[in-house]
Amino acid sequence: QVQLVESGGGSVQAGGSLRLSCEASGYTYTMNCLGWFRQVPPEEREAVAAIDSLGRIMYADSVKGRFTISKDNAKDTLYLQINSLKPDDTADYYCAASDWSTNCLGSKYEYNFWGQGTQVTVSS
Repeated sequence: QVQLVESGGGSVQAGGSLRLSCEASGYTYTMNCLGWFRQVPPEEREAVAAIDSLGRIMYADSVKGRFTISKDNAKDTLYLQINSLKPDDTADYYCAASDWSTNCLGSKYEYNFWGQGTQVTVSS
């Protein structure tokens, strides 16, 4: 079993930056994918960034150049650095892990472990 706990959300002005953290515990070294999703209800949860088991990094087109995903294996922590924040980035952000998928930037159904989410609010 894998447990994921996000932190680092908050309220910022447009143009600002945030770094989200996801502390992981459990058999994270067996995961095929580690990713960040965001959701603005009632929309579907969408993948924004992911790292696969080979360390390959991928981003949704909408966030390329502003979002950076990284992980610290020693701390078992996944990060999402978000720069040049826009009001459209306002959402609940979720950390996720998958022990079976090979489509790391796919839909939420590719992932079977989730954190509780952290809220990001960007004001104009």
